[in-house]
Amino acid sequence: MKRAWISGLAAVAILLGLALPAWAEFTLPPLPYAPDALQPAIDATTMTIHHDRHHGAYVANLNGQIKGNPELSKLSLDALQSQISRFPVAVRNNGGGHWNHSQFWAVMAPVGEGGAPSPELLAAIEASFGSLQAMQTQFSQAAAARFGSGWAWLIRTPDGALTITSTANQDNPLMDLPEIEQGTPLLGLDVWEHAYYLNYQNRRPDYISAWWDLVNWDEVNRRFSASL
Repeated sequence: MKRAWISGLAAVAILLGLALPAWAEFTLPPLPYAPDALQPAIDATTMTIHHDRHHGAYVANLNGQIKGNPELSKLSLDALQSQISRFPVAVRNNGGGHWNHSQFWAVMAPVGEGGAPSPELLAAIEASFGSLQAMQTQFSQAAAARFGSGWAWLIRTPDGALTITSTANQDNPLMDLPEIEQGTPLLGLDVWEHAYYLNYQNRRPDYISAWWDLVNWDEVNRRFSASL
C-alpha cells in the first residue's frame, strides 16, 4: 500500500514537473517471501507485525527527520550508516532500524531454500572460528547474552577476519561510533522481543536455535563475496 502510494506520488510529481520530495527515497521493502513462509520458527502474525508496523515505523520516522536534516536526502541508506555520528539520535535509531531490518528479511529464507555456506565462506569461518558449528555456538551465545534489545552479528572486520559482535538497540557494525566494533555485516539476528515474543515469550534461546534453520546462506555468501 505504502509503495503504491509513493509510486502514485512520483507519477503526479513527474506530470506536474515537480521535484520528488526527499523523503520518498526511503521506502519499506516488501518481504521476499509470504509472511507465513518461515513457520514454524517465526509465525505469520509476528512477521506481519514486525515488518509492517515496526519496520514501517522506522522508515516513516526516518523520513520525518529529513526536513530537519536535509543532507539525508543526498545519502543512501548504506552511506548513512557510516556517517551516523553526524546526526541526531532519532536518525541513528530509525536509520539503523531501517538498515537492520532490511538485511534481516534478506538473510532469511523458508526452511530448505537457503542453501549452504560457499566453500570460500566456509573456509573463512573455519579460519576464524575452527568450524561452522563453533561459529554458530559463539553467535548464539552473543545473541542470548545481549541485554535488553539489540542484534547479534557475524561481520568481516577491516583486517579481513570474521568475528562475532552484538549491538544495542538499532545500532549496527557499519556505524561510525566509538562503542561499536566496526565491520561489514554478513549475518544479523534481531533479538528485540517483538521479533519473537508471541511464540517464545521469554525463551530467547529457543528462538535463536530455531532461527538457524531459516538462514539464507546464499545471501550471506553474496555479502561475503561483496566484502572481499
